[in-house]
Amino acid sequence: MTNRLREIEALGQAVWIDNINRGLLEDGILQRLVDEDGISGVTSNPTIFEKAMGHSDRYDEGFKRVLGETQDPREIFFQLAYTDIRDAADVLRGTYEATEGQDGYISFELPPELAFDAAGSVEAAKRFYAEIGKDNVLIKVPGTAEGVEAFEELTAAGVSVNVTLLFDVKRYVEIAEAYVNGLQRRADAGEPIDRISSVASFFVSRVDGKVDKLLDEKGGPAELKGKAAIANARIAYAEFERIFSGAGWDALAAKGANVQRPLWASTSTKNPDYPDTLYVDELIGPDTVNTMPDATIDAARDHGTAARTVDKDVAEAHRTIERVKAAGIDFDDIVSRQLVDEGVESFAASFNSLIDTIKEKASSLSPAAR
Repeated sequence: MTNRLREIEALGQAVWIDNINRGLLEDGILQRLVDEDGISGVTSNPTIFEKAMGHSDRYDEGFKRVLGETQDPREIFFQLAYTDIRDAADVLRGTYEATEGQDGYISFELPPELAFDAAGSVEAAKRFYAEIGKDNVLIKVPGTAEGVEAFEELTAAGVSVNVTLLFDVKRYVEIAEAYVNGLQRRADAGEPIDRISSVASFFVSRVDGKVDKLLDEKGGPAELKGKAAIANARIAYAEFERIFSGAGWDALAAKGANVQRPLWASTSTKNPDYPDTLYVDELIGPDTVNTMPDATIDAARDHGTAARTVDKDVAEAHRTIERVKAAGIDFDDIVSRQLVDEGVESFAASFNSLIDTIKEKASSLSPAAR
């Protein structure tokens, strides 16, 4: 039986899973995904951890162990999450070594209160990276203006980063240039750059969710629905090809530098009228990553269409965005401000919910409650 995920991998795209929990690790599911499907990375976020830790007894023994050391719910979360991150990193270690540090990563996110704090982000990211103690971990930093600043400093310091919550091509260019600058600073200081990796995470379906709603409200062309997100991502990929080419980049590549791969996140389709592999099929190409939730992995394995599409008709992608703007939609504001602010707020709400869940679970498992 044809495995479409392997066909996608052969076209140069890494497929990651957007999920982590003890079941995936303890039952050998993640290992099977790596061995059979070529899954080569993992992403995590507070919503995923809240579901895993709050709605399963898999973490009960871990809770009891950590409760012997601390009652602080944030610290409890970090200790439990670190265990998952370390174990997943070990599963992915073979991929990391086989690709010489270009792939085989798991991501761990900074707390939400640091989204607009560059110095705090740098300090926390260095601490998390050191405490987790695995080379193949990416620290997730949001793509805010402060995140750009923090990202360059972390790259120069040798910390690999997943820049998340990206929607705006202009902000992506800033991020990619910050990566190049950070690598150059490190190289100029005589430090190695060959095992530094980074991904730039574009959240895809959220763009269509926002634009489609406005097209309905404004009576815009129906044929534009479900088109803006893919067009935006393809334009970003064209910028990726531009930035990571030429004499300047070639000099860094000669020293072992890895490109910063665009990562397509939020790739499950939220509109039931759209194909369930829409945001997989239309964004396949070299030096990219698609991180998929379980259901999208299953769909792509079964009936995804493996073909190079990420750089297909970029001129038409530009025309699509111009048509969206002509329909009276402030696309630039959507991707540069609205979706970023909503993403940070959503992340904060998810993190707070996670901490509340940790409090409840810790209370029920504390010695006094038993």
